[in-house]
Amino acid sequence: MVVLNRVVKPKNQRSKRALEVREPKAIENTKTAIFVRGATCNDLVFKCMKDISALKKPHSVSFNKKNDLRPFEDATKMEFFCQKNDSSLFMFGNHNKKRPNNLILGRMFDYHLLDMVELGVESYTPLQDFKTAKVASGTKPCLMFAGDSFGDPANQEFQRLKSLLIDFFRGPEVTNVRLAGIEHVLQFTSVDNKVLLRSYRIILKKSGTRLPRVELEEIGPSVDWVVRRSQLASEDLFKTACKRVKNIGKVRKVKNISEDDLGNKMGRVHVPAQEIKKIQTRKIKALKPSKEEKMEEIKKKKEKAEASRQTAVGRVFGEDVD
Repeated sequence: MVVLNRVVKPKNQRSKRALEVREPKAIENTKTAIFVRGATCNDLVFKCMKDISALKKPHSVSFNKKNDLRPFEDATKMEFFCQKNDSSLFMFGNHNKKRPNNLILGRMFDYHLLDMVELGVESYTPLQDFKTAKVASGTKPCLMFAGDSFGDPANQEFQRLKSLLIDFFRGPEVTNVRLAGIEHVLQFTSVDNKVLLRSYRIILKKSGTRLPRVELEEIGPSVDWVVRRSQLASEDLFKTACKRVKNIGKVRKVKNISEDDLGNKMGRVHVPAQEIKKIQTRKIKALKPSKEEKMEEIKKKKEKAEASRQTAVGRVFGEDVD
């Protein structure tokens, strides 16, 4: 049985713009994450998802209703939710006797499941328990990874988990970084089969030198995860997902157009030398050259011809001509 992919053609300009937003790009938009509650989601898992959603804002969508899903058994409904909300990341929370306080972290490629890791919440301290000043919503965090498991190439599960966590929390892509703009740090530490999440606020203090003294203040949340199950994409599919889109992102250089520091486009126009005397105008008496101008022009032509004749004669007889 052959299933043909249906090509969606836009019927109006609004749907055309919506499809263009979802097209592949060399520099992707900031990824959105959806947070879905399972049918048996308890209060601890719900609060943990709420705090992680606060770290992800404004690129997060939280579902209020409970949904009877089992992503490891059937991921089609989760794929439908991601496609409907135009999100490539998801977090699913549930709780049962076999797997208590369970969180499933995953990502999509072309609205189909790519990677998925199941994490169990062993210890959790909510955001509100830290009575300290918080960072502004939407602040791009600095991600730090510590532990042998994240640096071991043979441990594929933790390598993919690191890549998944970077995708989840990285925020918008930037070209320049301002020192005072780095306010938030997310640290992930791998210990045995566990991942510890800690959140800090960066405080820059005077040090008497050019470089400030850096202090970290924990602002929460604090989560200890244990890695349970994982469903990873094959090497070929993962390479396809990481492949850069062709012929997109290459900026064609336009001649004689430049951009200043403020982003204004500057154009250079080349105008050839204009010979006003040869411009075709109306043949009226006022615009005709006078008799004196004609005589002066004839005189100049004769002088020029005489000078060139003398130069030619001097070259024939070997005389020096000034």
